[in-house]
Amino acid sequence: MRRRVGSIGLDEAPRNRAGFPRRDSRASLTAMRYPLLLAAFACLAAPLPAAACSPAPGYAVPTNMELTAEAELILLAAVTGGTPMDEAGAPDTMRVDIRPIAALKGNLADAPKKLPIALATGRFATLSNPYELQHAHPLAYIGGCVRYMVPLGSRLLFFLDRRDGEWGPADGPFSRWAEDVPSDDAPWLAAVRFYLEVMALPEAERAAALTDRRDTLRARRDDPVAQLLADDLDAQLAGPNKPLREALPPAPDGD
Repeated sequence: MRRRVGSIGLDEAPRNRAGFPRRDSRASLTAMRYPLLLAAFACLAAPLPAAACSPAPGYAVPTNMELTAEAELILLAAVTGGTPMDEAGAPDTMRVDIRPIAALKGNLADAPKKLPIALATGRFATLSNPYELQHAHPLAYIGGCVRYMVPLGSRLLFFLDRRDGEWGPADGPFSRWAEDVPSDDAPWLAAVRFYLEVMALPEAERAAALTDRRDTLRARRDDPVAQLLADDLDAQLAGPNKPLREALPPAPDGD
């Protein structure tokens, strides 16, 4: 059985692009990313928890550095139009129009102009807490496991993967794949930009880079945002998150 360790560079198991042990359950969720959006649509038509998604046993929410490493495209974009969620008659009618602003990772020329989610209306049209770096937007926790509604006019940082030629959410349930960043000095933008810098380093140097930045931020004791960023760095140094549910035991060998 593969060992789970709590820091970078201490496991001999196959690694993902963040330098962390690769989880087979993560790979299996690649095929779930788009069905998750279907589940999100269904959750509006059925009472919870009947429509809630159910991550596979052994699935762990990606850390922010893992999410940064695994996304094919990290896109800063503004929401300019689309289909309001209460007008979407079927999953394939969910759409938001976006105006790409900058690609933090990937090629801006490849950026989509629309995404298969919907416009948030009424009480669902809420922005991300700019000082929350650990958890996804609250809409990820109301049944669909991913945020699937965004407000018109908002500016977001999208973590995207392409599947069958279409762009959609990167990684799996409860990831921070779509968070509002209303200003250029938003803590989430600062964190992701630094994680991209770390990912450009040789793997053996990444833990030291994270530690040095964490210690520099901790020294700014009168700066609460610096302390939040330091907390998030601690989370990356701790390594992969624990599974939401333990993996099922292996099937017994046949006779």
